[in-house]
Order: sequence, then C-alpha cells, then structure tokens
Amino acid sequence: MAFSYGLEKEKTTTGLKHFRKHEIKETSIMLVICLDLEGVLVPEIWIAFAEKTGIKKLRLTTRDIPNYDELMQGRLKILNENNLKLSDIEEVIAGISPLPGAKEFLSSLESEFQVIILSDTFNQFAGPLMAQLDYPTLFCHDLIIDKSGKISDYRLRIPDAKTKAVAALKKLNLKVIAAGDSYNDTGMLKEADAGILFRAPDNVVKEFPQFPVTQTYEEFKTAILVASDKLGR
Repeated sequence: MAFSYGLEKEKTTTGLKHFRKHEIKETSIMLVICLDLEGVLVPEIWIAFAEKTGIKKLRLTTRDIPNYDELMQGRLKILNENNLKLSDIEEVIAGISPLPGAKEFLSSLESEFQVIILSDTFNQFAGPLMAQLDYPTLFCHDLIIDKSGKISDYRLRIPDAKTKAVAALKKLNLKVIAAGDSYNDTGMLKEADAGILFRAPDNVVKEFPQFPVTQTYEEFKTAILVASDKLGR
C-alpha cells in the first residue's frame, strides 16, 4: 500500500513558492504519468518555425518520418543551407503558447498523479515553454551550438530515451501510463502498463489500434483515469 501526498502551492510575501500538504491519499499502487510535449501540451516547434521561414520541409515531424536521426539530419542540413541559427528558432519559440487547455489539464493531472514529460525536444528550446507550464519535470535532449550560434549537431540523452525511461520507472516498481501523438511515442506507449494516443494522425492510429484515441483534454483525462483504475489505483 502506498501513500501519495497532495501538495498545494502557497505564495509567500517574497513571491517565492513553497508547498504544504493538504491531503493524504491512500492508494494501492505507485503510478506515474509520462506525457509527450509537442503536439500534446504545446504546438510543434518545427512546424511553427517552418511557417515563420516559409521552408515547407521543416514542417516534417516524426508523424511523417519515424526515424528520428534521419529527421534531425534533414533539419540540420536545411538550417545550414539557409544560414539559420539557434537565435532564429528562439525568436519563434518566444511567441509560442501552450495549446488551449493544456496548462489546466496538466495542473489537474499533477494534483492527482506524479507526471513526467518525456520529449525529443531540446533543452535549448524547452525553457520558455516549461516556464508557461509551471516547470513540470522534463527529460529531453541537447543541441550542440558552434561559436557562430549555428546548430552544428544534436546529442541524445540516450537512444530511444522515452521507451528506456518508462522501462526504468517500471524497474523502480512504478506503474506507468504513457501518452503521446506520434511514431516516436509508440515505443513508450508499448512499454508502459497502459498507453494512450492524443490527437494522433490517422496513419499512427491505424498502425497502433491497441491504444485508445482521444481528441480533447476532457477525453484525455478520462482515459487516464480509466487506465489508472484498471491498474488498481
């Protein structure tokens, strides 16, 4: 039997936040929710950058090219050919907000579960978006930036990081519900004790019919609650 402590944010006179316990909830399992970031909580960064630059090939994501290295090498080549730097992408990211309802959904989820964001984005991209989401726990990758400010390469935290993160959590005797929207999420969905698709394209839905499909945050939250009940919450 496990106990999860509800935490309530409390502002101090200095403006800093601390937490106080407001509830002790007895649960039968220890459960973690793992969410993808782009397409689930925030818009796709590369699509937004493609719209800004007018470069159509930058619209491609893992929905279109499942092989992540192939996708990233193609992006890096385009950036180099067009003399685009990290600062150009940061300018676009500064104008991106979470998807409508995403912040409220995440806050609601965090009030009941431990939540980890597992993303194939990069630390250099994620900062402003994490601030808007009140800094949830995020595991992602890093970009390699040269002296001129160009993105010369990228560094994976580990290959297939999402799937391996879920597997590691399970080894800690945690039950895991994973959710995402694209091909690069399906590994962690299969590894998890329960997987959920959120606003996934038709090709992903057809290829992975074993996962429930949700379109709204209300449906998403319901699917998570149903899965957690089946796991013995």
